[in-house]
Amino acid sequence: MKAMVLRSPIGLDLLALEERPDPGAPGAGEIRVALHGSSLNFHDLGVATGRMPTADGRIPLADGAGVVEAVGEGVTEFRPKDRVVSCFFPDWQDGPPTAGDFRRTPGDGIDGFAQEHVVLPATAFTHAPRDYDAVEAATITTAGLTAWRALVGDGKLKAGDTVLLLGTGGVSIWALQIAKLMGATVAITSSSGAKLERARDLGADHVLNYRDQPEWGRAIANWTGGRGVDHVVEVGGPGTLAQSIAAVRVGGHISLIGVLTGSAGEVPTAALMAKQARLQGLIVGSRREQQDFVRALDASGIRPVVDRRFALEKLADAFRFEMGATHFGKIGVEW
Repeated sequence: MKAMVLRSPIGLDLLALEERPDPGAPGAGEIRVALHGSSLNFHDLGVATGRMPTADGRIPLADGAGVVEAVGEGVTEFRPKDRVVSCFFPDWQDGPPTAGDFRRTPGDGIDGFAQEHVVLPATAFTHAPRDYDAVEAATITTAGLTAWRALVGDGKLKAGDTVLLLGTGGVSIWALQIAKLMGATVAITSSSGAKLERARDLGADHVLNYRDQPEWGRAIANWTGGRGVDHVVEVGGPGTLAQSIAAVRVGGHISLIGVLTGSAGEVPTAALMAKQARLQGLIVGSRREQQDFVRALDASGIRPVVDRRFALEKLADAFRFEMGATHFGKIGVEW
């Protein structure tokens, strides 16, 4: 069985295709899945480049989608030939968050999905969205579910709300599609005029180039008539949080998701207090939330935006493309 493997010292130059033993038949409560697609996330890049430590020999990638080949004793939710997609936290089935680290996250604490076959508990997967190919399905595991939880699960988004999105990466573009599906009005930022036009084509109501307007938080608040937005999907971290607080309305909601600008920094606590806003950190979501998301996707007909696809053996090139930050939406890997 072919698998992409990270070798010490961890880095893209030592990410290589290896032969691994076939995982065999599923045991009780397990399913065997033939994997056919994945997508890249900022978290995966951190692992693959050694910024986030992992074990020698680790198989990367948190997202995985494919087809059930066999089911073990007691499995009733899936049948052979069902199309399935993985869960970022395979042990978090439902309810409040139960994981605060990545010890059980595929591609980090345990082997991920850059391989041809896996045998895992059936509860580590959900059904894939109807009519999605493997790469499209894989985009929901991390980026899609993060956006869904931020806006719908935690944010309680409703029609008529205003949403601010930062950048045009996987989470933000998924959030744009979800917000428009729910009847929200959406503003989005980028440093690229071309990307902003693509976001407008996807339904963005207001676009803003943050290089042209460094005080973009105030500009967004002005766009709402001074009220501020109801929701901010904050993927930047300490370098953008102050502007997000400036943009949000009194009593609004900021979903703190990313650390693109660093893992620590100052928080303008007086401004946050004055806004009486809810600043909530989150990491992806539960299996139940993913099932809810899949039902919404099946009912909506929207499809993920996949910028470019790479073959499995070109995974290092895919990560280098991600590092260039020229992509719009998701980067896929398929085999």
